[in-house]
Amino acid sequence: MTTEINVAPPAAPAPPVTPPRKVRQSAHWFDLRKDIPAWGYKTLTVVSFLALFSLWAWLSHQDFVNKIFLPQPEKVWTTFVQLLDDDNMWTDIKVSFIRVTAGFLLSAVLALPIGLLLGSYKIAESVVQPLAEFIRYVPVPALIPMLMLLFGIGELAKIMLIFIGTFFQMVLMVADEVRRVPYELLQVSYTMGAKRGEIVSKVLLKAAMPGIFDVMRLCNGWAWTYLVVAELIAANEGMGYRILKFSRFLQTPKIFVYLILLGVIGLTIDILLRRINARLFQWADTTKR
Repeated sequence: MTTEINVAPPAAPAPPVTPPRKVRQSAHWFDLRKDIPAWGYKTLTVVSFLALFSLWAWLSHQDFVNKIFLPQPEKVWTTFVQLLDDDNMWTDIKVSFIRVTAGFLLSAVLALPIGLLLGSYKIAESVVQPLAEFIRYVPVPALIPMLMLLFGIGELAKIMLIFIGTFFQMVLMVADEVRRVPYELLQVSYTMGAKRGEIVSKVLLKAAMPGIFDVMRLCNGWAWTYLVVAELIAANEGMGYRILKFSRFLQTPKIFVYLILLGVIGLTIDILLRRINARLFQWADTTKR
C-alpha cells in the first residue's frame, strides 16, 4: 500500500514593501480649497500690498509717467498730513459713512424677508425674481433724473440711489442662500410635526444665516462703490463729491488720499464683519469664505 504525501510548494516571497512617498511640506499650499498656515496667509497679504506699493513708487518716479496722473507716494503722504488739519476731510468721511450706512441698512431690512420668501416658496419666486433680475440690469446712474424727480436733491435721493444699487442684488443672493439649505432638514422638521411657518423661521432662516450674513458683507462693499454716483446729486460734501471736485482741478494727490481712505474704510468694515460672522457662526463653512 503506497501512501501519497502531498508537499505544498514553497510560498512565494512577499513583495518588498515600498515605503510611502514623502510629500513635501509645501504641497498643501497649492491644494484646492485647503487652508494654509495663518502666518503664511498674513505674510502673503502683506507682501501683496508691498508689491503694489512698490510698483506705484517705481512707476511714479519714471520719466515716461506724467506726475499729474500718477503722483509720487511721498507727495500723497505730504498731502494727507496737510488734510488732517482740514475739517472738510473729516466732515466728508462722516457724511459719506452716514449715507452709505443708511442706504445699506434700508436695503438689508427689506431684502432679508423678501429673499427668505423667494427662497422658501416657488410662488413668491415666480412673481418677484424675474422682476428683480430685470431691474438689477438697469444702470443705476441712469436712474438719477428719476430719483431727483421723486425725492428731490436732498439726502433722501442719495440714500435711495445706494439702496437701489444694492437691494435687488441682495434679494437674489439671500434667496440663493436659503435654497442652499439641505431639503433633508425640511423633511425632518415635517416628521417632527413642525408647521410651515416654523420651518421657514426656525429652520430655513437659521440654517441660512451664516451665508446671509456673508451676503450682507459683500453688499456693503457694493454700497460703497455707489457712493460717487450718489454724490452726483447736488452734493456739497462727501468723499465722492470731493473726489469729483479735485478731478476738475487735477489735484491728483488729494484724489489718491481720498481713494486710499475709501479703501481703508471698506477693508476695515469687511474685516470687522468677517470676524463677527466667525464669532456668531463658528459651526458654519461660510466663515472660511
